[in-house]
Amino acid sequence: MRTNKVRKVIREDLKGSPPETTGISKKSMSRLIAIVDDEPDILELVSLHLKKAGFGVEGFLEGKSFLKFVNEHIPDLIILDLMLPDTDGIEICKYLRREDSFSETPIIILTAKSEELDRVLGLELGADDYVTKPFSPRELMARVKAVLRRYSQKELTRKIRIGGILLIDRPRYQATVEERKIDLTPTEYRVLELLSSRKGWVFTRRQILDHLWEDEKSVLDRTVDVHIKNLREKLGKAGKFIKNVRGIGYKLEE
Repeated sequence: MRTNKVRKVIREDLKGSPPETTGISKKSMSRLIAIVDDEPDILELVSLHLKKAGFGVEGFLEGKSFLKFVNEHIPDLIILDLMLPDTDGIEICKYLRREDSFSETPIIILTAKSEELDRVLGLELGADDYVTKPFSPRELMARVKAVLRRYSQKELTRKIRIGGILLIDRPRYQATVEERKIDLTPTEYRVLELLSSRKGWVFTRRQILDHLWEDEKSVLDRTVDVHIKNLREKLGKAGKFIKNVRGIGYKLEE
């Protein structure tokens, strides 16, 4: 049961002035955050502050509805309570970290469990931060933004996004178009990865061949054209991003 101290924090914050929204970036406006907490007041409080900060919010009072939601949507960050009426939050955290789709999704644990052992366990399971109740909503917002900044910086080197629909995931050696995985051969993927490494840069056919087969002189320039043709077809609507520069080679640009 929630303590009187927590109730007081919630009442005072809901009565107070809304948090500052100055300087909200367009990027934060597109971020979706899922909150899982069985206490309606806390769910309302956290949702209020996240929306004021420009985030999209989906709230859940129990684990089952949350798990159903993430089967169809991947939030940018999850705020997770450990003590839920139908599911153990620890088990949810374990599940998310086992699944490829959520292995890189940041998780902030928000719970009344304040023992050091609980903190250590939560962080060892892969949570990115651990906040105990009662808590300062403004501090929680600062932690949310800090975690998202860290992941954004990491994504710059790990993932490449083009045109809002094409995602090249380097650690997993895969490409997706509108979240649909594209079945590429190793050679096709290496061509796509090379072109995406410097968007707008024109790579000659010889440069592409050298990247693929190094000093193998018997490989013909025409081979590159065949791979590009197959790559465009598999990428579907994202194939238009691969452009031919007549007499020179190919480039990738939005």
